[in-house]
Amino acid sequence: MNQLQLPKLRKIDPNKPKKKKILLLSDDLRMHSGIATMSREFVLGTVKEFDWIQLGAAIKHPDAGQMLDLSADVARETGVEDASVKLMPYNGYGDAHVLNYLINTEKPDAILHFTDPRFWGWLYQLEHTIRQHIPIMYYNIWDDLPYPHWNEPFYESCDLIMNISRQTQNIVKNVLQKFPKEEWAVQYVPHGINENRFFPITADHDQYKEFDMFQSDFKIKNEVDFIVFWNNRNIRRKQPGDLILAYKTFCDSLPKEKSSRCALLMHTQPIDENGTDLFAVKNAVCPEYKVLFSDRNIDTKMLNFYYNMADVTVNIGSNEGFGLSGAESLMAGTPIINNVTGGLQDHCRFEDESGKWIEFTTEFPSNHTGKYTKCGKWAKPVIPTNRSLQGSIPTPYIFDDRVRFEDVADAIMYWYSMSNEDRTACGLAGREWVTSEESMMSARRMSERFIECINSCLTNWTKRKKFTLFKVEQEPKFDKIGVI
Repeated sequence: MNQLQLPKLRKIDPNKPKKKKILLLSDDLRMHSGIATMSREFVLGTVKEFDWIQLGAAIKHPDAGQMLDLSADVARETGVEDASVKLMPYNGYGDAHVLNYLINTEKPDAILHFTDPRFWGWLYQLEHTIRQHIPIMYYNIWDDLPYPHWNEPFYESCDLIMNISRQTQNIVKNVLQKFPKEEWAVQYVPHGINENRFFPITADHDQYKEFDMFQSDFKIKNEVDFIVFWNNRNIRRKQPGDLILAYKTFCDSLPKEKSSRCALLMHTQPIDENGTDLFAVKNAVCPEYKVLFSDRNIDTKMLNFYYNMADVTVNIGSNEGFGLSGAESLMAGTPIINNVTGGLQDHCRFEDESGKWIEFTTEFPSNHTGKYTKCGKWAKPVIPTNRSLQGSIPTPYIFDDRVRFEDVADAIMYWYSMSNEDRTACGLAGREWVTSEESMMSARRMSERFIECINSCLTNWTKRKKFTLFKVEQEPKFDKIGVI
């Protein structure tokens, strides 16, 4: 008979203060969306300070109805012996019943939600009751102007708002001008990329041999020397069709023997109901040049191989709150082409007249007009030439910043015309910057900022008072139509 294996007991330091527990409402941190990826990074990066319980959202979640304890796995990955991370997978974005259950059973010290507040409408209906006991914190993204004043009730209902882009930070402060929050309650906390997972693979690295074989096989098989990389969902606002058209325009400007040695590598689902049929686009627009698709799920190691193999990474999304692919590319040491919109502006580090990183204000809310052009050597920005006001009933208006595909083609040519050595130097300068204290775009710094901001909120927030009900003594008078 096999001996029963008991779980390994963890030592508890009786003198160590009890950690605060945070209830996270976001995409299941085990998934692969941008929300899930960042949720995983800041949870793992803060388990030394906080315990976590997540309501993990997904459409038709395969694990719905379970309660999972990830603590042992997290402890192994992070080295934090007393890590505590629990996960309740859920179909959709939750409701009042499951929230009350988690609050009553887990007794969190705060709630943190992450992604569009319209997914959490039921949470805001309960906000006054919840905030009588614990604060509500929001990791916030908003892609573009004009100022979304219809978001004001959401912003007012949060005790702490951490904003992933400098433009979003300015947007929140302007939307809240009538009821401004204290400085600690509105903070810039950009997404952070894990510098141990995305990095330049040099000849002395233990992955170099495997990467070199992968890269050689890819380039020999496809007969390419120059690779333009695109890593995004195939959805309309990411403008994949415009990129294919830009790539064709770039190739048209080269001699045939050189254009035949170039490739556009698109890591995406080529056919998506939320986007288009990229096979059809390629066949119609760019049949004579290499457009390659990578549509299988790959791990972080292989994604880092892609960034290292690429010569430049492109993101020309017309609305983009942050743009993980640009920051990941820079962390891997590969330069970028970005549309000047939303959070993509942050990756470029535009300089003002005094050489400082630009600040957004009420008078200067975005650089999408191209007021400033000098930026980090690792980026070739493309200024949008058209701003169209789009909208829907829940989100009535937002600018759609569109670039000319010809300008994107010129940006590709900029990097193509540069020597491999100079291009590499630009990419490495980008890595140095995204790991710096100024940018705060490393996972390490993001997690430190989470700890700073959450602790500040727990220290400074004020409980909401209960509503007072007054008895109305005078009966209303009625006429034949209704109330007088």
